[in-house]
This record gives sequence, C-alpha cells and structure tokens, in this order.
Amino acid sequence: MTDPFIALTLLALLIALLASGLWVAISLALVGLAALVFFSNAPAGLIFATTFWGHSHSWALTALPLFILMGEILLRSRMSDDMFTGLGPWLSRAPGRLLHVNVFGCAIFAAVSGSSAATAATIGRMSVPELTKRGYPESLILGTLAGAATLGLLIPPSIILIVYGVATEQSIARLFIAGILPGIMLIGLFAGYVAVRAWMNPDMIPAPERHYSFKEKFMASRRLLPAALLIGGVIGSIYGGLASPTDAAALGVVLATILAWASGSFSWKLFGDALMSATRTSCMIAFILLGAAFLSVAMGFTGLPRNLAAWISEMNLSVPALLVALTIFFIVLGCFLDGISVIVLTTSIIMPMVSAVGIDPLWFGIYLVIVVEMSQITPPVGFNLFVIQGLTGIDILRIAKAAFPFFLLLLLGVVLICIFPQIVTLLPDLMGN
Repeated sequence: MTDPFIALTLLALLIALLASGLWVAISLALVGLAALVFFSNAPAGLIFATTFWGHSHSWALTALPLFILMGEILLRSRMSDDMFTGLGPWLSRAPGRLLHVNVFGCAIFAAVSGSSAATAATIGRMSVPELTKRGYPESLILGTLAGAATLGLLIPPSIILIVYGVATEQSIARLFIAGILPGIMLIGLFAGYVAVRAWMNPDMIPAPERHYSFKEKFMASRRLLPAALLIGGVIGSIYGGLASPTDAAALGVVLATILAWASGSFSWKLFGDALMSATRTSCMIAFILLGAAFLSVAMGFTGLPRNLAAWISEMNLSVPALLVALTIFFIVLGCFLDGISVIVLTTSIIMPMVSAVGIDPLWFGIYLVIVVEMSQITPPVGFNLFVIQGLTGIDILRIAKAAFPFFLLLLLGVVLICIFPQIVTLLPDLMGN
C-alpha cells in the first residue's frame, strides 16, 4: 500500500474517533494500534506495553503537575486583586488607561501560572466587572482579556512548552528562556493596539477618576512584590543554572503556598481544591502524552515520517513557503483541538519536515506555541473564548469578534519572529548550555 493511502486512512480514523466524542488519548492510542496491526509487521501488544511503561516515568515531565499546582494555588489566592491594585495607579494616565490592566495583569499571572485558561479565568474574574462598572467598551474589555490571556502559553513557566520539550526532546530550560522576548514583544503589540485605539477615539475611554501622586503609586506597587518574588525565584533559578525546570517548579509551589498563606486568603480547604484540580489536569495531559508517544512510535514502524520528510526534501520548498503552509495548517487544526492536543498530534509528523529544511527546533517550538495561541481565540474550540463566556455569559461569537484584532496581532508576532529569529534565539544563546 502507498504512503498517501496509509496516511489518509489513519487521518480519517483519527477524525472519526475524535468526532465521536472519544477521549483524545484513547483516540491516539487506537490509531497507533491500527497503524501497527494493519500497516506494519511489528508486535502491536508488546510495543503498546513498552511505550506506555517507558514514557510514564519521564523526569522532565515532573515539572508539569508542579507548575499546574502552582497556578491552581495562585488562582485561589488574593494575588489577582493585588495585581489590579498595584497596576491601576500607574496606568490611570496611559492611553487606554485601565484596559492595560488586562494586558499587564495577564502577563504577570501568565508568568506565575503557565496556563492560558487559568490566566483568563483569574484576571477576567477580577477585571471584567471592574472595567464594565467604570464604563470601558465591552469589545476592548473582552478583546484584551482573550488576547492577553494567551500569553499563559508562551511566557515561562509554560505548560505547553514543557509538553513540546518532552515530545521533541528539547531542553525545557532553553525553551522557557526563549519564550521571554517573544512574550515581551506580544505584550508591547497588545498594549500598543489599545493605546492607538484610545488615541483614535478618545471618547470611548472614560476620563481618569483621580490623579495619583508618585508616593501613592509607589505604595500601591508593594502589592506586586509577591508576584515579582515568585517570577524571580522560578525564572531566575533556571536562567542562573541553579535549578532544573523540575526543581524550579517545586520551588514555585513552595513559594506560591507561602505567599498564598501570607495573604490571609488561603485555607486547607482551598489547598485541597487546588491539589485535586491540579491532579485532574495533570492526569489528562499525561494520558494524552502517552497516547501521542505510542502513536509516534507506531508511525515510525509504518515509515510514514521518514518518507514524508524525504518527500518534502524532494519538493525543495523554501523555508518561508513551508512556514506559511504550516501556519495555515495549525490555525485550521486549532479551530477543533486544544493546544496540547495539536502539539502532541503533530510533532511526530512535522518535526522530520522541520529538520529536513534546517529549521531550528528551539525556534520552531516558540513559533508553534504562538500559532497555537491564535487557536485559543478562534471558534469553535477556542478555550479562552469558552472561559470568558463562562465568566460573562456573553455569546461566544461576540467574544470571538472582540478578540479578532488580537488574533491579527499574534499573526504579526509570527511574521516578526520569522523575519527576526534572534527575538527567539538571543537569550538561549546568551544562556549557553
């Protein structure tokens, strides 16, 4: 049988299983079994058992549940309120005023949670009622929240970067550091868009309620100190070579717990809730990764990735042409799957292509995460859209329309890192090995 027939058959089977509502992990494993049984001579049962066992105790993956737990603890603490109080006075005179709290608040929380959904839920719960009450336009409230919350996927410690690092055997520490400058770039693009909209139509932004003295701003900034300590402790320990990502994740959990208790808004019940929620999320992701690992091994036995890479090489596609095709492919795929599923479904097939044309896997990881960020705010399966709909009760199409300018800004971010790859590679190169 020809490779296109095998590929189309397995793809159709996967789509049918996912469309039936079967769990992603089970769908992946079943497609892998079908590939081994019908399109190879390998012992399917033995490979299934050894792959699941061998990939179930990855040390690099230990960081994942720890970072998720850290985010769940912070989700239940007072830190989001502290961020609004600390940022508000500084932004009261900026073009767009308190709308920037959504952008910078999401950036700060993204840097301590690693989750896009947790960022949208935490910041949205605090900012949407407050900004609505003060008369800010709904489209910009929803758009800034939906767009900036995607930073949870990129700014370290990012859960999805851990998944990519494990799936492609890339250094998670270097991926974390590579995400810093692109994250700052996207923050600048989002804040710049809000400022330009405010300059173009100043009547849409409410007048400042009061003028804050420098002393009042400085005193309010003390509320940001816990978040700064947490970010510095986690990212600084990795960049300085003092801790691996797993060690830094453990440090983050300890610091988050201490800060949550110190805020006076935490309890044993909330800690138990955080633990159970983190356990459920971690098990889901780990199960998906196991299914994806088995599918990846099965694809290797069919020879599809090797032959696909050879086919791409023979086409002599330029790197820009390949990246345009992959961007469209990932955006379409992201309309129907969550970000983690997109990465674990595609890496075994895509990475041989990427290597064949000489693209740096580290750079490609950041590129892929930004494209996956775009899928978080595209219907019908944009996770951030669902989170915000749950918070506000607003129709999901209205939220998607408000988020569309930020989708375009993320696309601009992809273009910028393609033209200037140093945005991604500069800090990892300075970091060394």
